[in-house]
Formats: sequence, C-alpha cells, structure tokens
Amino acid sequence: MTIDPDVRRRIEITFRPLNRQSASRSLPPPASLSKALADVSPHDAGDAPVPVTPEVAAKFATAAVEMWMRAVHSFLMSTSLTDASPLWASVTGYYSSHYSVRALAHLLGHFQLFHARQIVQIELQGGRHLCSYRKKGRSDREHKFYWSVVRQDSHFASDPLFTDNNRPNDDDEPSDVGHRDHANYADHIDRFPTFRPLDDEALRRRVQFIAQMGFDTPPIPRRSRFPDNDSVQVVAYHRIVRFRQFLDEIIGEANRFWKFHRTPTWTSGMIDFQLAEQRGLGTQQR
Repeated sequence: MTIDPDVRRRIEITFRPLNRQSASRSLPPPASLSKALADVSPHDAGDAPVPVTPEVAAKFATAAVEMWMRAVHSFLMSTSLTDASPLWASVTGYYSSHYSVRALAHLLGHFQLFHARQIVQIELQGGRHLCSYRKKGRSDREHKFYWSVVRQDSHFASDPLFTDNNRPNDDDEPSDVGHRDHANYADHIDRFPTFRPLDDEALRRRVQFIAQMGFDTPPIPRRSRFPDNDSVQVVAYHRIVRFRQFLDEIIGEANRFWKFHRTPTWTSGMIDFQLAEQRGLGTQQR
C-alpha cells in the first residue's frame, strides 16, 4: 500500500512520545483522550482549530492501538463461542470488526466526543497538532461515523473489506450491522445449543481455519444466513490484520510502543496474524 506522505508523517510524529517510555506501561487511564479533548473544546463547534500538545496527540495513537486490541480480544471471544453460542459468536465477531474500523479511524485522526456531541479531527500543520471540532450530526452514529471515515479515506476507499456499514433493505443484502441488528434485536432467534466452550486446541484450529479461508470477494454477512459466523469471523480477522499491516508499513517495529503491543502477550499460541493470499485484496503476509 502506498501511504500518503502527510499521513505517514503525522502518524510517525504522533507515536514519537511513546518511544520514550516503558511500552508495557504506556497506556493512559480510561477515557484519557476524550477528557483531554473535552478540556480544550472550543465554546462553539466550528470555531478555529485548537492547538494541542504532543502528549494529547499521542493519545490518538494509544487509543487506536488499544481499540485494535479490543478487536483482537473480541475476535478470540467470537471464535471460542462458535459452537457454544452462535448468537454471541455473531455479536462479538461484529464488535471485533467495529473495533478494528474505529482503531483505523483514530489512527487517521478522528474521534467522536459522545457526551459533548462533537466530532474531532486532528491534523499536523506547520509542526503543530491542531484539533478541529464540529457538531455531531444525525448521521454520525457510532456504528456509521467511524466506518464512513475509513471507507472515505484514500487508503481504504477501494478496499472491499471496508464498507459504509449501512443497514440493509432486505435480508439477503450484505451488511455487518444488519447481521448484528438481527442478532441483537430480532425476536425468536432461538439459537441455544448445549454450552460447550472450545478448548485451547479447538480454538487454535478455529483461528487457523478462519485465517486460511480463501475468497474472491469479502464475505460480508447477511441476515438471511444468520448466524453467518464464518463470514463474521473471516472479515473481522482480515480487518484486524489490515490495521496491523497499515501501522507496520508506517512505523514498523522501530517504535517500542507498537513493537510491544503489535503481538499482544495474551494471544500467545492462539493467533499469529497471518493470512492466506486473497485474489483482488492486495493482502500481504507479514
């Protein structure tokens, strides 16, 4: 993938403060980014951009990586529940995808201040980090906004793994959120097999199966095939790997923070972030 030079430079600079501290203790307290952005928010969204310190800017980086780790953890939860609970395998698999997409959006400099109902975008101008604020609109729902940000970005606009995540008009239309909505809100799902969670070896086999599954077009899940957990888990896994590849391409393993977190210690023996080659997707093994 060809990375825009301005995007590369901003992300590299955003990660720099994280290279000067212990990587294992570098994640800030919960809600640090939202609190920092709320503290400097202008009185009216749409006012002039607000300068922020490199330390605040670095929280976009830590938020992105922490959100990506949520995606990894949710993927493992989904695969472990494949047989025990098709319902929750579906829901956690969807959230794995959502967390990967949101992680990319944070990496690209976008954040939604939920309580303040504002959208924040950070940019690097003249060596300064500047945050622009705008009022949150009706179409800026959590599970629409972040997906649209990534879908519209030039690095991912032609990648069929990333969609606008629209709600479908019919049951057979591909839609991550449509499949998730069916799992969460439809009545009479009635999917309650005997609860038998996967053991470690079965989980490893399931992850390997997902990682090696081939396709020509990303199998976005459909309500008509619920619980379409093969599709849910395959696209979730590929989105996890996409984030990892994208950040590897920009900063590699030179940054101690990313080098430490790119292979979480709690995934040991379960997931290796490798993929089978897929025609038309431009995937590369790393």
